[in-house]
Amino acid sequence: MMTTADGVVEPGPASGPGRTKAFLRLVMIEHSVFALPFAYIAALTAMYEWDGNIHWGRLLLVTVAMVGLRTFAMAANRIIDREIDARNPRTAHRELVTGAVSVRHAWTGALIALAVFLGAAALLNPLCLALAPVAVIPMVVYPYGKRFTDFPQAILGLAQAMGPVGGWLAVTGAWSWDAVVLGLAVGIWIGGFDLIYACQDVDTDREIGVKSVPARFGIPAAVWGARVCHAVTTALFVWYALLIDAGAFFWLGLLIVAGAFVYEHTIVRPTDLTRLNRAFFSVNGFIGIALFVCALLDLLARGLTV
Repeated sequence: MMTTADGVVEPGPASGPGRTKAFLRLVMIEHSVFALPFAYIAALTAMYEWDGNIHWGRLLLVTVAMVGLRTFAMAANRIIDREIDARNPRTAHRELVTGAVSVRHAWTGALIALAVFLGAAALLNPLCLALAPVAVIPMVVYPYGKRFTDFPQAILGLAQAMGPVGGWLAVTGAWSWDAVVLGLAVGIWIGGFDLIYACQDVDTDREIGVKSVPARFGIPAAVWGARVCHAVTTALFVWYALLIDAGAFFWLGLLIVAGAFVYEHTIVRPTDLTRLNRAFFSVNGFIGIALFVCALLDLLARGLTV
């Protein structure tokens, strides 16, 4: 506990288990659901094409690497953006702003997560380790993007596109253009829904000088941009399905995803952002899980052995 000059007692930084919980809230660990399913889809497809068997050890290392990298990225993002977050009413409650997590503790967690990612990459294969720094760079550049470009979502999309590519590399140790197509689909999808998410901060962003598509071009342009992104995402998913000769279950998954996109853009309009959080969290989380389940069923039906 800390006492201010006015004699008001304020909570200090948490300690022990409380600090760990606060750090996990800081990095929103549960949001791994957005990107992790697509790394699994790529890894499992690579296993099917490689020898037809699920390699659980590699799948575990893919999980560790993905969660480690995402945790590092989120922690670095929060550290870099802490002054901006403090000036935005929507983000002023974040742990680095309130003091629930200290900058030192956040950096410690970020560096541990980075070490975990690099360790998992090293255990997978030499190519994964060699390319690991390439995956880290856009994660650090992204939070700075809103300071120099109106299109920071493009940097975010590039960062997220690396998940499926990494998942494939983790299994085969070789480059795959099929995985690149899936990665582009994921990157454009996430960049698209981040366009929608940024709409809620338009007034504050313009006031404090944060750059984004909605701040520069307006909310209608951002929403329409997201719609275009998700149409392109659907087309890339179809392309990926054709490349891997997907079966009926995968195509069913694509129908579900297309329906979810339609629903998302039905409940979020330029003139009505009241259901934005439902679109961002619920619908997009559902998309990743639904397509993963359908992709897994498809691979099992085609002969992937557990």
